[in-house]
Amino acid sequence: MNEIITLKRFADIDLNDTFFNSLKEDYPGFDAWFEKKSKDNSEAYVQYTNDNLQAFLYLKNESGEALTDITPIRPACNRLKVGTFKIDAHNTKLGERFVKKILDTALDMKAEEIYVTIYPKHEGLIRILQRYGFNEEGKKGEELVLVKNMKILTGDILKDFPLLTTKDKRKFLLSIYPKYHTKMFPDSILRNEESKKYELVKDVSYTNSIHKVYLCFMSDTAKLQRGDIIAIYRTKDDKGSARYRSVITSICQIEEVKTNKDFATVEDFLAYTNFYSIFDSEELKQWYQQKNCYILKMTYNIALTKRVTNGYLVDNLNMSPKYWGFFQLTDEQFDAILKKGEVDEGVIID
Repeated sequence: MNEIITLKRFADIDLNDTFFNSLKEDYPGFDAWFEKKSKDNSEAYVQYTNDNLQAFLYLKNESGEALTDITPIRPACNRLKVGTFKIDAHNTKLGERFVKKILDTALDMKAEEIYVTIYPKHEGLIRILQRYGFNEEGKKGEELVLVKNMKILTGDILKDFPLLTTKDKRKFLLSIYPKYHTKMFPDSILRNEESKKYELVKDVSYTNSIHKVYLCFMSDTAKLQRGDIIAIYRTKDDKGSARYRSVITSICQIEEVKTNKDFATVEDFLAYTNFYSIFDSEELKQWYQQKNCYILKMTYNIALTKRVTNGYLVDNLNMSPKYWGFFQLTDEQFDAILKKGEVDEGVIID
């Protein structure tokens, strides 16, 4: 069952919940700290399942402050601190969603780095953080200090996420129907959808996730390779012509491409696609039974600030493909899309 991640005031969170017992054991004074945060109207991200608290995340902007209480000392910079972060049972998938919250916040405040202090015993949570580029950079007492640099690329798609380079990368346009687009890319819905955004987009795994799974029958997508960059093209709806209603909204990066033939059983197929796909298990079983089903796994790196319309693509970038479903873009076309879409310059590192 998918539950909503919400931003909630400390004062409205029950400190006596058994969820906090381990934090109280690890951090003497946790109760006093929590009460202080309650009084100053601080907020934290939480998730409940059947009224049981499953996850808690507190973030703090520590820009301009040197970290003198860790070894080695870190100089001042634009820095986001992951103040308190706990996931019940170290749920990997839930952990990924909370990591996205951390990274979204870091981008919004233009952080140069993110750091978290964590005890070595929390191996599951450490593995999740390391997967997305947090490295051990020091100690604070018995705790490890994990840091993610938001200015330097390693060349690893996941460790670098959400950052990417466009240099020497192939770029493609990939279309998606409106009814699927809204669910898959919640940060990229159109303005006229804003009024009913809550109904359209729930904070569930396939919407607010680092990874996306896209299923299609377009055979040309088989040529996609890890690292290829994808411009997501939302096709027109019934509210107007393609010239104005078909738009590029997002930028993704390919992790891998598979076909249904790559899975020995339907159970293997479901295990791979279920969490990141917008389709339920019964729909996915139907996809599995089809011939030439292509499965694209991508990272969701960028939601464009401004949508780039079909009219702009045709008039200004001279696009006239025989089929708008999938085709390769030139470097010049892609760069123009980023500029027109007013992409946050901090995400692209070339």
